[in-house]
Amino acid sequence: MPWFTQDAIEFFRELELNNHKEWFEANKKRYETNVKKPMEAFADHMIGRMREILPNIETTGKKAVFRIYKDVRFSKDKTPYKTNAGMQINSGGKGDLGTPGLYFHIDPRVMGIASGCYQLEPPDLKKMREYLGANPEEFRKQLDDKEFQKFFGGIKGEVNKILPPDLKEAAAKQPLIFNKQFYYWAEHEPEQALREDLDEFLMAHMLACRKMNEFLVKGLN
Repeated sequence: MPWFTQDAIEFFRELELNNHKEWFEANKKRYETNVKKPMEAFADHMIGRMREILPNIETTGKKAVFRIYKDVRFSKDKTPYKTNAGMQINSGGKGDLGTPGLYFHIDPRVMGIASGCYQLEPPDLKKMREYLGANPEEFRKQLDDKEFQKFFGGIKGEVNKILPPDLKEAAAKQPLIFNKQFYYWAEHEPEQALREDLDEFLMAHMLACRKMNEFLVKGLN
């Protein structure tokens, strides 16, 4: 039996066109029944699956799922609701955007699966860049891994134009050292979220980037 129904996708397609309190309140029960509760249940299940490769994960499905309510205090876009549902499972918890784990996302156009280091604090970013510069062969080996390439295609992320002088030589050989982020993102049709083997599908992605994750974690230690 699938974890999600078609209405989990249709809800966000309609919310995009009606992103205001009146519509959401009229459809809140629908959201809780077809989006929130299934996502929390799926997160609970995926926590168990992710412990197969990251035994020290300590969280719950409820904690792993992101809220639908936006913080609009510092945003030009004042629409109150996110038009996606997502979860994050790693050993650092949902607020830790630097530790590799599983990120899963459903929106009106995409089902996304991601991992890697999405946001590193300046000291960790410095350590990571130095580590990549000191281990170019191993980094290239992980980038070229067939399974990693098949599922993710490569590393994504924002890029700095300027680096400290001591990193310029290494960055000339490996341009990814310019990155501020080191994450990998796979996009699929949103209806892929309706597949009965969704957990296996996600775990196939996580196993494909497991060696890359382990390599990057070494750079943070």
